[in-house]
Amino acid sequence: MSKTYIIGDLHGCFDEFIELSNRIGITENDLVISLGDIVDRGNKSYELYEYFKNRKNAVVLMGNHERKHLRGVLSYSQEIVKVQFADKYDDFIKWVDTLPYYYETNEAIIIHAFFEHDIKLQNQKNEVLSGTTSGSRYLEKKYEEDTYWEEYYSGSKPIIYGHHVVGNKPKIKNNTYGIDTGACHGGYLTIIELPEFKIHQIKVERDYWKEQQSKWQIPVLESKDWENMKIEQVHKQIQKLSYKKETEIVRFLEDLKNWIKELSNTVLVIKDRLESITIKLKERYQEEFNKEVSKLSYSGFIYKVNSNRLHLKDLEKSLDTPQKVIDLALNLNLDEIPKRKASR
Repeated sequence: MSKTYIIGDLHGCFDEFIELSNRIGITENDLVISLGDIVDRGNKSYELYEYFKNRKNAVVLMGNHERKHLRGVLSYSQEIVKVQFADKYDDFIKWVDTLPYYYETNEAIIIHAFFEHDIKLQNQKNEVLSGTTSGSRYLEKKYEEDTYWEEYYSGSKPIIYGHHVVGNKPKIKNNTYGIDTGACHGGYLTIIELPEFKIHQIKVERDYWKEQQSKWQIPVLESKDWENMKIEQVHKQIQKLSYKKETEIVRFLEDLKNWIKELSNTVLVIKDRLESITIKLKERYQEEFNKEVSKLSYSGFIYKVNSNRLHLKDLEKSLDTPQKVIDLALNLNLDEIPKRKASR
């Protein structure tokens, strides 16, 4: 007889999941339901994605981490996964877009995060079910301060959820079961077996998230499109990571800072070159000046120089990404154009 197994937040803990599944004796005929957040933080997000995508009897709910990927709102843990998945990332996003926000069996309601106690399952907000920041803020307005949704739940059908780490053991209260037991942080992975509501656990011996943060910092930094990022944003990224002490990261940020400084100096050179070109064009073409300038890809800048309206601040505002500075420098045939260094 087949059974149903509800899996707590996995966050890339593939090996522990497989080991616990084997211990329990989960078969291919059993229904395996992940309540979401199968990716990010742990060391084997891709293996879990492949497992659930290819398993016949499997359901994965939309967790807030999957939703971040889907909406393109990437914090560091999502950036790591994007680098790890490489050319498979687009397929992953398409798969994520098919995930449901809840699942119901005869024995229980399964969600990722939150549940409004006085709203029918079918009418729950997706941002509440998946535990987004907006969902959290919404519930903060609904419930008293320092209280949680399950304190208000009085339904006859049990709810199994994850999202918030509840400790080493599941949190069982008011017919709700919280089973995020911090697997990726060196805690426990929890599985609930239905219909008995039998609890299975395995200890995760390593803090995967701590390891992954350090391991993937340089690959993630290298993967960023610095050339097409707003220069103001580049400065913010450098400042954001200024607390880092690892030698490789310090070097990368220093190289990035120097590159941006060189680009800033290049803008000054560009301004001088534009002014010089304008003088030469006026001398050469005189009455045909406007006609000849219109043929240039940077004609707008020449017209401004000619009318004494090209100020440095305006030029910097127009050349607001490294690539724009580089492209104009190339068009003007500048001798030295700063190139960003790859990590050493």
